[in-house]
Amino acid sequence: MTDDLPQGMTRAASAGPHMGYMPGFGNDFETEALPGALPQGQNSPQKCNYGLYAEQLSGTAFTAPRGQNERTWCYRIRPSVHHTGRFTPIDLPRWKSAPHVLPGVTSLGQYRWDPIPVPDQPLTWLTGMRTMTTAGGVNIQVGMATHVYLVTQSMQDEYFFSADSELLVVPQEGRLRFCTELGVIDLEPKEIAILPRGLVYRVEVLEGPARGFVCENYGQKFDLPGRGPIGANCLANPRDFKCPVAAFEDREVPSRVVIKWCGQFHESHIGHSPLDVVAWHGNYCAYKYDLRTYSPVGAILFDHPDPSIFTVLTAASGQEGTANIDFVLFRERWMVAEHSFRPPWYHKNIMSELMGNIYGVYDAKPKVSRRAGSACTIACCPTVRTATPSKVRATRSWAPKSSTTPCPSCSRPGFPST
Repeated sequence: MTDDLPQGMTRAASAGPHMGYMPGFGNDFETEALPGALPQGQNSPQKCNYGLYAEQLSGTAFTAPRGQNERTWCYRIRPSVHHTGRFTPIDLPRWKSAPHVLPGVTSLGQYRWDPIPVPDQPLTWLTGMRTMTTAGGVNIQVGMATHVYLVTQSMQDEYFFSADSELLVVPQEGRLRFCTELGVIDLEPKEIAILPRGLVYRVEVLEGPARGFVCENYGQKFDLPGRGPIGANCLANPRDFKCPVAAFEDREVPSRVVIKWCGQFHESHIGHSPLDVVAWHGNYCAYKYDLRTYSPVGAILFDHPDPSIFTVLTAASGQEGTANIDFVLFRERWMVAEHSFRPPWYHKNIMSELMGNIYGVYDAKPKVSRRAGSACTIACCPTVRTATPSKVRATRSWAPKSSTTPCPSCSRPGFPST
């Protein structure tokens, strides 16, 4: 991490190849920004060091199975009940939640969107979010939404958390910093980040303008897919995921907290920064992943395997083997087979797919090859082209595939409706 921390922020010391981060997926981490701030042997001592408050952040129900149970114990300067005051509804008209169906817009068929141009006016993480599709229902915690973000300005003494969803962030241009309650994540293109439900954070621009995609997951949390007969290696390996070490700020300054709840937005005003967790331990946290470490697998003799082999993360539904969301990555790879139709085959699919292009050429849809372009399909076919390359080079595209039906939230290509 080469960028300086925000003024007044203190971070836990770290060493080795992962400065500022702890490697692993689903680990039970522990970290402290001040020595002795983390209690040992118990979660909630009668008196915490430094006068801190012990507070649990739950990511699952208390009675979730042990292998799926997620929670983090935070040791903070003020309890979270002091981080919000009276709530006032606000309007963020371009950030939509499911169900949202535009009148007069037919959602059947195939859609393709050009990149949205970055406007001249200042845009923060909140005002720069543009919804492309929604599916399912936010209040029943099923389905998803896909967005494009355009960010030109850092949030100043402004914070956000979603009680509706976890957010999967896919940068395409520019660099962002997510200052969260549990630490700092710096994010750049070719990386992704997961921001869990209920976690408070502030978004700063390190290098702008910043643009990318967001997959908003209303349902069960993202997890690593099972490898089955692939074995113990390849795809996304747990060691390549990184969560931040503890970092906090103790600042008395008028601040604004925005909450997303039941598809609506509310604001609250407080007199301090809510990023005051000095130490924490647990397995419910934000994390990032470098897509360049993803090791794809594929056919080495004949035929074209299903794109599910490129799954990076999956969010389960209530039906076994059927995902609420599969996050799939199409990256550089060899694509060779004997006496086989090389392009992705014709496909009438029960799962819906939205594809976003980070850079390069997506082999199944070259016309979506403009950086930050996207497409939404139900029935699929290969684009007419000459299938001569044996290696797909200099490309990176992502696709959230969902068992729920997406409804476009765009009145015309490239320009989400207001």
